[in-house]
Amino acid sequence: MADYVWHPVEPLSEADKIMDLAGMGSLYASWRQSKGRLEGVSPTRLKEFNERLVRRLSIETGILERIYDIDRGTTEALVAHGFTEDLVSRSGSDVEPARLIDILRDQEAATHLVMDCVANNRGLTKSVMHELHAILTRHQETTTAVDQFGERREIQLLRGRFKQLPNNPRRPDGGMHGYCPPIHVEAEVDKLLGWLVEYRGDDPVVVAAWLHHRFTQIHPYQDGNGRMARALTTLVLLRSQLLPLVIDRDLRSDYLSALEAADRGDLTPLGKLFAGLERKAILQALSVDAEAEIAHQRSLTSAVMESLAEKFGKRHRAQQTELRQVNPVAQALRTRARRLVREALDAFPTPYDETGGLQIYVTDGGPDQGNAHWYRRDVVETAKQAGKFANLVEDHYFLKASLRVGQERLVFVVSFHHVGRELSGIMEATAFAQLESVGDAEESLNPSKSLIVCSLDPFVFTYQTQEKDIADAFDRWLDAALAVAVKEFGDQI
Repeated sequence: MADYVWHPVEPLSEADKIMDLAGMGSLYASWRQSKGRLEGVSPTRLKEFNERLVRRLSIETGILERIYDIDRGTTEALVAHGFTEDLVSRSGSDVEPARLIDILRDQEAATHLVMDCVANNRGLTKSVMHELHAILTRHQETTTAVDQFGERREIQLLRGRFKQLPNNPRRPDGGMHGYCPPIHVEAEVDKLLGWLVEYRGDDPVVVAAWLHHRFTQIHPYQDGNGRMARALTTLVLLRSQLLPLVIDRDLRSDYLSALEAADRGDLTPLGKLFAGLERKAILQALSVDAEAEIAHQRSLTSAVMESLAEKFGKRHRAQQTELRQVNPVAQALRTRARRLVREALDAFPTPYDETGGLQIYVTDGGPDQGNAHWYRRDVVETAKQAGKFANLVEDHYFLKASLRVGQERLVFVVSFHHVGRELSGIMEATAFAQLESVGDAEESLNPSKSLIVCSLDPFVFTYQTQEKDIADAFDRWLDAALAVAVKEFGDQI
């Protein structure tokens, strides 16, 4: 029941600046190049993707704060078609539909203000923060405050103005979480904005995590600070030509735990959470279906395209050759995975003889092995479920490990495949497992439809990635994925 005592905000430490985010730097660069190409061939569809992302962010940010709840079906309808009252049934939310739509539109408008600030190179100032807060809370009249006697009471919300009363909440364990006293808010925000300017050249995800946490430490407004912190995170990412990240309601516990770790001085969990969400957004954006728009443009400009084909052909082929340099990185990681998986499975405890002994097989897969078509269906389906497009027109590599004890078998697969509908130079590794009860007949090359996804987040790398720079992060990712598979197998036998 210990209280958390507020202390002045601290700058970004040198240790945090070199936080290991598993090769995100090369992903930023590859995404910026791919974004330019998408804007050229499919501006409408990329715009639609961004609009849906903003709507999803607008919905989830309020759910995180427990302002309202919206069921998944209603959420998807609002994301797909926009914020209209007709899409919200009274059973789809715990808030009256008209009021819900007002709140969602406020949160959407706040993100649009952030986007406008970035587009017009408008610096983040206290005035901008106040404007953003006023938009976010436009349809919120009151909030709860604690008076000088420790009593909670409803007060009028000061929109676009810093707090005048303490806003220290009770923690679940009964302790008090102390935020910045009102008298120090102006000075603390000034420090925060001054440091932010100095960090323009640092990793944007790390800076976003730092700004988000330090802003919440100050808690400068009477209410709406969580929504404000996530809006400011979007500002930092958009300024670096990245994408807004959506903290889904299912991640609320991880998100709050990461903020608590940052309170204790460890920013890494929050940085890694943000990196995973940014990675997910980029991979989904690369999967935007541009084919229809490309075909339309070609029909309108066929004469021009023909005249320019020869000129741009060589440049395009050279660019594709460069982007395909990601394939050797995939092969190197496959080799690394084979060694690590073999070592781990060799350490599996040998069962008693009556179980039929222990059999271990580890096999490479890919165009160099003549079996690149294995597991294509499973890779495509798992990517689709994650809102991504697995590009198997390009080379697909995998590692397959089989562990058999008696009649029970574990098949563990690590797939290395391109992501996005066009060649982007970006690949991801995913892992899944299959549990079988087998007889004497040899297994089919087509795995069971019932697969266990062993990696909640993919491991992403690009044509600019060097194996040595991501080796440790890949080892940790692979170890965690294999642990999931082996645990499931151990439970079965």
